[in-house]
Amino acid sequence: MTSNTLSSLTWTSEKNKLFENALAIYDKDTPDRWNNIAMFIGGTTEVEVKRQYEILLEDIKNIESGKVPLPAYRTTNNAGCTKVNISNAEQRLNHVY
Repeated sequence: MTSNTLSSLTWTSEKNKLFENALAIYDKDTPDRWNNIAMFIGGTTEVEVKRQYEILLEDIKNIESGKVPLPAYRTTNNAGCTKVNISNAEQRLNHVY
């Protein structure tokens, strides 16, 4: 387990949702952005918020570079049958193994 994963585990899904909402509210041009985000979330510090942001950026980079396969989403067609949509990234990975 990487340090990124360990750090992410301390954030609940509720805390992470607050973090995502705060990022939308307090953009990069907001004065005291990290302090505002920390106060919006509650129970966290500017340092923790900045670290969580770095983890988010790293995750996005890994997803966009194809290092993380996208999940297969289940959909239901008009006949009520469930089928699995496999992403292009996952199809590419199937050929690697």
